[in-house]
Amino acid sequence: MSFNALLVEKNDAGETSTSIKQIEVADLPEADVLVDIQYSTVNYKDGLCLGPGGGLVREYPHVPGIDFSGTVAESSDPRYKPGDSVILTGWRVGEVWWGGYSQRARVKADWLVPLPDGLTTRQAMAVGTAGLTAMLAIMALIDHELKPDSGAVLVTGAAGGVGSVATALLHAMDFEVAAVTGRPETSDYLKSLGAATIVDRTDINETVKRPLEKETWAGCVDAVGGDMLARILGQLNYGASVAAVGLAGGSHLPATVIPFLLRGVNILGIDSVMQTYENRVRAWSLIAKHLPMEKLEDIIQPATLEDLPSLGKAILKGQVQGRVVVDVNA
Repeated sequence: MSFNALLVEKNDAGETSTSIKQIEVADLPEADVLVDIQYSTVNYKDGLCLGPGGGLVREYPHVPGIDFSGTVAESSDPRYKPGDSVILTGWRVGEVWWGGYSQRARVKADWLVPLPDGLTTRQAMAVGTAGLTAMLAIMALIDHELKPDSGAVLVTGAAGGVGSVATALLHAMDFEVAAVTGRPETSDYLKSLGAATIVDRTDINETVKRPLEKETWAGCVDAVGGDMLARILGQLNYGASVAAVGLAGGSHLPATVIPFLLRGVNILGIDSVMQTYENRVRAWSLIAKHLPMEKLEDIIQPATLEDLPSLGKAILKGQVQGRVVVDVNA
């Protein structure tokens, strides 16, 4: 039985194009679990893969979509049986392996995690890689002694996918949140997620002038990198940590070692792509426990396969607020 998939193709001139086509299960890569996909989402990497590829896509035609949720249709792995609800994020699915912008996918069982109790497949994609990354960052900060009474936790890129979920999760877990944004029009949105303070991006995005400033932040979830991350290091409380999850502001880090030597601060690198199964299950369980679902619903932007080419361009321009949930069967 054929089904719909969004295919990215490349011509002899190296130009890419997208179209929705009917494909067969036999067209999918060989693996041990066939999933009937219900929902996917849109991340920055998806925007790259929907266009020229950004060096992520190796072969064409290609089906992007680094996240998806759905139910198992067939499985040769004893861990999963038909009807099981599952989530997939990471493992370079949607980059080097056909991904979630399709009504079906065939993947390795090791890449899946069971849908936790208390979460629907739609909600799981409102969370997606962005929300999983946010939770992994919070877990790392807590594992490095961050507590609700430690003080304000800074979230950079707060109106984006990772930042939105990080803000809502931190607030739900009783932390005080200071949200950084360069878009004043998002202030009410961020406050609705639980931000106690809105920090203008220009106040914290200057190149480091003094290696140490006033101790201000008990921790930070940073999606920006670059000059902003370097500046934040000098503003962290003694022994505090920043969980680095992104590089929207660049991959450079014009910092000094002084905050590390004199204040004992830490940079915690957060990777969600190759995370262990145990950490993924722990993170999804905490998300289901703590994330306020009514706030999650408020940040969902519904979409279909037809909307993806324009959404891919929009996310690369920083024009997507909240979380896009793609109903691949609509």
